[in-house]
Amino acid sequence: MLLQHRVSWSAHGGTWGIPGGAIDAGETPLTGAIRECHEEAGVPQLDGSDIRIIHTHVIDMEGWSYTTVVARTLAHLEEYINDIESVELRWVPLSEVTEYPLHPGFAAAWPKLRGVLEG
Repeated sequence: MLLQHRVSWSAHGGTWGIPGGAIDAGETPLTGAIRECHEEAGVPQLDGSDIRIIHTHVIDMEGWSYTTVVARTLAHLEEYINDIESVELRWVPLSEVTEYPLHPGFAAAWPKLRGVLEG
């Protein structure tokens, strides 16, 4: 699992989560997720042939929603810090994710997401 250590000045700064953010006008959650991963973690802007979408997890916040896109890469992936929102990026075994101080939203979603990844 690629985790992002969030900068201290961000919402829930100092916690670990996954790259993400708001989608742009006209973007789908999938294209927004791919763009955000590129912007925050240097993940190449892969086309659909380079990733396999496993699951999408949607939280409805009454007026807006948050979609987590769970995907596997089909090729080796080199991440690097690509903006000021990341202190560190780290590949973490699924069994060790909860050893990190997690962003509250990610922590709440983690049991379901882990089940998807292990399923």
